Amino acid sequence: MSYFLAKTDPEDYTVEQFEADGQTAWTGVRNAQAVRAIRQMRPGDVVFIYHSGGESAVRAAAKVVGEPRDDPSDARSAIVDLEFLFTLTVPVTLREIKESGEFADWALVRQSRLSTMAAPPDFAAYVRKKNPKLKI
Repeated sequence: MSYFLAKTDPEDYTVEQFEADGQTAWTGVRNAQAVRAIRQMRPGDVVFIYHSGGESAVRAAAKVVGEPRDDPSDARSAIVDLEFLFTLTVPVTLREIKESGEFADWALVRQSRLSTMAAPPDFAAYVRKKNPKLKI
């Protein structure tokens, strides 16, 4: 299993909306590096859902439930289907991630504008430390 992070602007699509929907097609990614990350996703992989903007925190987790595919509205983009897993009891803020010093090489820290990216495997353990009841 691999881990990824996908950002959403809470003004566009919130964790609460995703939870109510249960499943969604993750769309709208245009950056070539972010599209490559989507194309690397496989069913069963975990995707941390990150609210960007004022909050800047990992708020939830989802599971990849389908193979990535071309976006029919933009051949340079890709889509992947995600199923909502859970909201984090304790969100993990960007500030905490940066201050931990454990993830200085992660694109989330180095390339803050990147919308979708692989997450380091040890990030799941970091999230579990703050949310001990999680089964990821």
